[in-house]
Amino acid sequence: MQRFQDLIAVVTGAGSGIGAATAKRLATEGAQVVLVGRTEAKLASVAEEIGPQAHVFAADVTRETDVKGLAAYVENTFDGLDVLINNAGGAPKGSIRQMTLAEWDQVQEVNLRSVFLVSQVLGEVMIKSAEQEDSPSKRRAIVNVASLSGYKPGVKIPHYSAAKAAVINLTRTFATELAPYGIRVNSVSPGFVETPLTAQGLQNDKFVQAIKRHTALRRVGKPEEIANVIAFAASSEASYMTGSDLLVDGGWLVS
Repeated sequence: MQRFQDLIAVVTGAGSGIGAATAKRLATEGAQVVLVGRTEAKLASVAEEIGPQAHVFAADVTRETDVKGLAAYVENTFDGLDVLINNAGGAPKGSIRQMTLAEWDQVQEVNLRSVFLVSQVLGEVMIKSAEQEDSPSKRRAIVNVASLSGYKPGVKIPHYSAAKAAVINLTRTFATELAPYGIRVNSVSPGFVETPLTAQGLQNDKFVQAIKRHTALRRVGKPEEIANVIAFAASSEASYMTGSDLLVDGGWLVS
């Protein structure tokens, strides 16, 4: 399939894990992909795997100046923007009773503020592209990566769980505001997935077995499995879907 042939996509948090897998998937299906993250070396490594369809832009997506710089780069380099994947995120563990305000704020910034800021700024780039067309393209879409934790708060990640629940609701707000321009906005909520952020936990066999017991499919997910669903939500195959959240948790909530 070439669902993203000749389309321009931006993927944040693209240096590893779900972001890298998503960037590769979109490129495989024909997209020109802008890889965004704070560490240029990681982005360059992913870009090397993808080839000439990959473009690297190092930025901190919690900073307004960086995001506006990203928007300027996209506008100056390409003819508009078609697909935006807000994937940047993560959180250190901590008890809510001992958590400092600075720790709380930091996690809100990377998981929630970044989604708002990037969607707002790059959303304007997408709107500008839509306004130049006779009829809005059905191919423009934003997909926000939320989490199972937005449904079921995780142990010692109250700040992350709160932020991801907010992402799901923020997605619905953007879906309403951007619908008149033909821009669909949905979110995808992964369960426990094998990524660099979860690598340490996966070295503990007792922890892995506990994850499997609580997951109907009895296994940990792969980044590529989440990327598959993100790609669907971003594609024209989901042309009548907006404001929705797709839970991809291996059956955690039903087990």
